[in-house]
Amino acid sequence: MTDDDYGSRHLAFEQCFNFRDIGGYETEDGKTVRWGRYFRAGRQDRMNAADLARLRALEVRTQIDLRAPAEIEDQSRGPLEELGARYVHVPVIPEGGAAELARIVGDTAISGRRYLGYLELGAETWIRLFDLFADPRNQPFVVHCTAGKDRTGVTTALLLSVLGVERHTIVHDYLLTNRDVERQVDFVERAIGLPEGVDRPTLTRAAGVPDDAIRDFLDGLDRSHGGPLGFLKSIGIPVSTLESVRASFLEQSGV
Repeated sequence: MTDDDYGSRHLAFEQCFNFRDIGGYETEDGKTVRWGRYFRAGRQDRMNAADLARLRALEVRTQIDLRAPAEIEDQSRGPLEELGARYVHVPVIPEGGAAELARIVGDTAISGRRYLGYLELGAETWIRLFDLFADPRNQPFVVHCTAGKDRTGVTTALLLSVLGVERHTIVHDYLLTNRDVERQVDFVERAIGLPEGVDRPTLTRAAGVPDDAIRDFLDGLDRSHGGPLGFLKSIGIPVSTLESVRASFLEQSGV
């Protein structure tokens, strides 16, 4: 896996960033993730008319919003409901959860430890997500938070792990976020202006992801639960649900 596939999976909306398809990734048992079934993304509320036309063409059935309630209030749900998608709010950091996450993690830096902290805020989020993923009638999905990198990155890493995608490919997918950072910072600087007290290099770093965070997250799951599947089973997700997720998202290579 190289960066050469970025152009085929990245949807370069004019006013929405970090929006891409996870299709085409191969699994360890010779299957392939179906294209056009799961899009990971950042916020969509700033989309212009051209973006909305392109979004409509994706025929999204389900929007999974991982943001906290305050973010939704500030940014709105975005346009997908108006385009016919079912809206499902599954917050990774629930109401009041930010303080608990800070207590667990100890700081706000993006890291594998912070990502592991998401899992300690309650099993309900992950049970709900995989129930949704198991039903092919919910596809195509758009799964997003605000930036589409941390909460969305953890969710996507767990899904790709269930699908049997190799670890180096999961890391590769996570790091593709950094390919859209400059374009996003250009938009913010041009259309909105840099936040007070924040220079361009600082915003660029904040919009990207660190090289080691998702590796440390997955390594942590290996140590604590024998891997992502072990974690998901430990919180009560049945093997039958995980098998349904695989059936829903995978096809034989070359099909």
